[in-house]
Amino acid sequence: MTIAEITTEILKAKSVLIFSHNRPDGDTVGSATALRLALLKKGISADIACNNDIPEKLRYIKSTESYQKSVDKEKVYDAFIAVDCANEFMFPELYGKFSKGNVTFNIDHHVSNSRYAKFNYVEDASATCELIFALINEMGVEIDSEIATSLLTGIVTDTGAFHHSNATDRTLLIASELKKAGADLHFIMKKNFKDQPKERAVLYGKVISKMRFYEDDKIGVLIITRDDILSSGALDSMTEGFIDYPMSVESVEVAFSLLETGKNRYKISLRSKGRVNVNEIASIYGGGGHVLASGAVLNGFMEDIIDKLVFNVKQRL
Repeated sequence: MTIAEITTEILKAKSVLIFSHNRPDGDTVGSATALRLALLKKGISADIACNNDIPEKLRYIKSTESYQKSVDKEKVYDAFIAVDCANEFMFPELYGKFSKGNVTFNIDHHVSNSRYAKFNYVEDASATCELIFALINEMGVEIDSEIATSLLTGIVTDTGAFHHSNATDRTLLIASELKKAGADLHFIMKKNFKDQPKERAVLYGKVISKMRFYEDDKIGVLIITRDDILSSGALDSMTEGFIDYPMSVESVEVAFSLLETGKNRYKISLRSKGRVNVNEIASIYGGGGHVLASGAVLNGFMEDIIDKLVFNVKQRL
């Protein structure tokens, strides 16, 4: 679908429920809150749902207080919209509700997107917030400072403060427009990349001290255990960005982290500098994402999972 076509379909609704993915990051939160504010300006009622709490560092976005963790079974919506969700497994607890909608939309920037909705708008971009920016403009809604803050948050976080190769000339032009509209770039950078609670710093030290290397230091591995998280007093959401450290090692071509989420269950994050398509590896295990950044959830013993991932990366180096 084109941006004009999907905008036309969305504007037919009088009430909308927007879905963010589990372990919400800046892009899904920025996309959802910006879209909600734009829809309200068009006279369309809009709620947002996410099964997990919004990270403390993102709560400067004023609309985050409108999130709900469960869906009111009695409330009827004309349409459901999932943002930044590559597949149904990114919001599994709420997907049952989403899938029952008569009119469903999927707006996303992941190349691995499974096109699970009735209307799918999937385009390769630095962040889903780039697509929401275009959609809001197509709606004819003026982007105020609050919408701009939401959108710039998603772009800044998904580009790693414009350090990643996914930051294109279009990305920078959109960021410039959002800053002109009132988004405080310095503040957004500070909240997402400078400020951190003591608990995260303690956890970071524990994790980095156990970093591993394989294949002549071409593969870097981080392991984040429940014991480390609990002993640090940290939260799972505080591990965002940890994977960037092994990627800063000059010899490392691919890095992956294992976040223990339960007994013999791990959330895997994979990153590549370009020689390896990590989306291919994530897809083997039912995950996905981008060529240079993907993820999956794997069950099994930790050392077995590491062996599998190292083997898959080695075959592609």
